[in-house]
Amino acid sequence: MMKTEKELKELVKEKYGQIALQNKEANQASCCGSGCCSDEVYNIMNDDYSNMKGYSSDADLGLGCGLPTQFAQIRKGHTVIDLGSGAGNDCFIARHETGESGKVIGIEFTSAMINKARENAEKLGYNNVEFREGDIEQMPISSNTVDVVVSNCVLNLVPNKDKVFKEIYRVLKPGGHFSISDIVLVGKIPEKIRTAAEMYAGCVSGAIDKDEYLSLIVSNGFTEMALQKEKQIFIPDDILNNYLTEEEIENFRKEDGGIFSITIYGEKPQESCDDPNCRCHTIQ
Repeated sequence: MMKTEKELKELVKEKYGQIALQNKEANQASCCGSGCCSDEVYNIMNDDYSNMKGYSSDADLGLGCGLPTQFAQIRKGHTVIDLGSGAGNDCFIARHETGESGKVIGIEFTSAMINKARENAEKLGYNNVEFREGDIEQMPISSNTVDVVVSNCVLNLVPNKDKVFKEIYRVLKPGGHFSISDIVLVGKIPEKIRTAAEMYAGCVSGAIDKDEYLSLIVSNGFTEMALQKEKQIFIPDDILNNYLTEEEIENFRKEDGGIFSITIYGEKPQESCDDPNCRCHTIQ
């Protein structure tokens, strides 16, 4: 039976509330924290942050699928939003780039994650990094106030991705931009992977087709779209065994497509928001 958007959100909230209380090693040994353990790999989706300036090991739960802050072109004084900020790692790296004159706001709807991120910010002594509890489909952010939006392996968990891109457009200043790392699908993916609830919380079943994902960006008015990074994600057999037969796994391996991590860039056009036809006024 297909779950409603509300049920899917509650599933993700519950799962990531549990993840907030686990250590990094437990999270990295699973598929984005889904709990389906694998002895074949240590990191399935996560890229290594440890050499990036601003990195905090306490804030790195190993849940990402890219390095969006590396590509985000953040400058001193920028206001940056991180969607699905978790324990705060991307926010702290963004804070290094924007400096003390800038501001970084993490938006997260899991209370346990918010608490962990705030504790980390307190330990680091950062007074220009803030964490707000909220839904990224309805961001607690004023319109036209943000220079850069980043997000790491989060939109794939959101049932209504179109709403999120509308919200990103709303909060960005004209000329602002985003850099988002996410999971997308290419080609034929077994239905069992797409729909299994545990895999949904683990970043795969919530993902959509790559072309559909890119079309959402274009249809919401963003320009200068660029694929900054792309890599295929290999899901080990011992994880797939929880969902597929050996024959199904063999057929899946033969397919040309698969599961990919992408980092994508887009800009909100420079428009006069005094113009009543400006999209700033039409996107709610």
